[in-house]
Amino acid sequence: MESPTPSRRPVIAGNWKMHRTVRESVELIRQLKPLVEASRHCDILVAPPFTALWSAARAAEGSPIAIAAQDLHWESQGAFTGEVSPGMVAEAGCRYAILGHSERRSLFGETSRAVSRKAEAALEAGLNPIVCLGEQLSERESGRTEEVVGGQFRQSLAGLTEDALSRTMIAYEPVWAIGTGRAATPEMAQGVHAFIRGLAAEVFSRQAAEQLPILYGGSVKPENVDGLMARADIDGALVGGASLKAESFAAIVNFQT
Repeated sequence: MESPTPSRRPVIAGNWKMHRTVRESVELIRQLKPLVEASRHCDILVAPPFTALWSAARAAEGSPIAIAAQDLHWESQGAFTGEVSPGMVAEAGCRYAILGHSERRSLFGETSRAVSRKAEAALEAGLNPIVCLGEQLSERESGRTEEVVGGQFRQSLAGLTEDALSRTMIAYEPVWAIGTGRAATPEMAQGVHAFIRGLAAEVFSRQAAEQLPILYGGSVKPENVDGLMARADIDGALVGGASLKAESFAAIVNFQT
């Protein structure tokens, strides 16, 4: 069985989406902390809603849990009603930012060009971007997975230097597997991850590609995480629904390979 390259530290990230109030977020972190306090084999992060970021960051202090924003704007300030700047989420205690999630792309019309601007702004604010890529079911069925994912990669990371890439993660999330219970098989996910790594080597360098963490997102559960994490180019997971319960997320964090 394949195993992750030792130089790439595994990352398990929980995306809470539009779930959990401030009080509920703090309680979820309180429940999670003792379950992962000895989990030093991977980096752990969760992305609560904007309203809960500050309180969640305070609740996570003294634990291995880091906080991520679910999105941000590329400008540092301005007349952008309803938006949140990179500096604002950094001040709230975030170290990471999820960018270009498929729901942002499909529901809110976010383009890869916008994702590129957000990634550059996040890096400038000292945040580590998690750039999401992924194809629709129709695109997979028509054999266009590499075309779609490759185009998103090139456009979403346009303008990033190799040094900037070293502070960036990719999350491959096949849209047809998000929240549907239809996770890609480890073999399917590995194939796309290997393609992304090869593309990173082409666009940046082989060394940069070998160091790039590529997470899998799409109905990750305690039951399938071991098989996914055993693949050579799967370096972690971006977890949705299963991250909303401390026990199930901790089981994913404490995966076995």
